[in-house]
Parts: sequence; structure tokens; C-alpha cells
Amino acid sequence: MSIFGSMDTSASGLTAQRLRLDVISNNIANINTTRTSEATPGGNPIPYRRQVVVFKAREPQFSFAETLNQALQGKQVNPTALTSGLATRSATGNGVDVQAIAGDPAEFRLEYNPDSPDAAQTPEAGVPAGYVRLPNVNIVTEMVDMISASRAYEANVTAMNASKSMMSKALEIGR
Repeated sequence: MSIFGSMDTSASGLTAQRLRLDVISNNIANINTTRTSEATPGGNPIPYRRQVVVFKAREPQFSFAETLNQALQGKQVNPTALTSGLATRSATGNGVDVQAIAGDPAEFRLEYNPDSPDAAQTPEAGVPAGYVRLPNVNIVTEMVDMISASRAYEANVTAMNASKSMMSKALEIGR
């Protein structure tokens, strides 16, 4: 891992957790949104669906130094070698990427309110007439996720500060 590898790993974690916090705040903001631009085939409104962030580990990559050394030795860099296990040294500590922002498949909550403009006018599977579909957002779950994302963000900040401190001490030794 290069001298900046740990900072790069922490930076990817910071970016991912910031996006996760943005998605959580969007979920909380839409906790009462019973009508989106979508509708069922029967014409009933579809409420806001909770969103979740899906992370994945970054793909292993050759560093510039490894690529340069292989080029100087006359070898060609083989990107498939990374997945076949030939380049294990650079396959650790690469950070995290966001794979997708996916909708939570949990069922919508139902509330009987036939006077609401968002109430189902025509009965459909799972939604009788007169019931309003409410978003599948639970404030307790969102607050727990928010605390988790906040703590993960803080941990990445701490790791980045530790890396910065180690680099600073290494430079002081060189004086």
C-alpha cells in the first residue's frame, strides 16, 4: 500500500457514508409522502419507497509503481491477474464504492382513510378500496441507520487523522 493508500481508503469511506447520510435524510423527509409520480395499473397512487445504499469493496488495482516496474521489466500488466489471485498485495485496503441506491422491498403500511385523496379508489391486490398506502419508512430504523452512518464517518475521520499524523511524524524524522 502506498503512503497515501490509507488516506484514499478513509476518503472513500467518508464519501460513501456522506451519501448514506444523504439518503437517510431523504427517507426522513419523505416519511409522509403518500403520492409520487407513479401509479398502479388501477390508477391508485404509489407512495415513497424507502431507499438504502448498497456498498461494495473497490476492485483491486495495480498501483502506479507496480505498473511502472512491470513495464520496465518488459512485462505487460494483466488486469485479470488481479481477480485470479496473482496480485494479492494490492488487493487489500482499497476502500469502498457505492454499488447502488436500491428501494427497500418492505411492504407499504396501510391506513383506512376513505376521505383522503390518496386513498385507493379501486380495490387491488393487498389494497382494499378506501385504504391509503403509507411509505415503508420507519423513523426508528432511520435514526439507528443515521447514528451508524455518523459513527462510521467519525471512524473514517479518525483513521485519516491518524494517517496524517503518522506522515507528519515521518517527515519530522527526516529532518
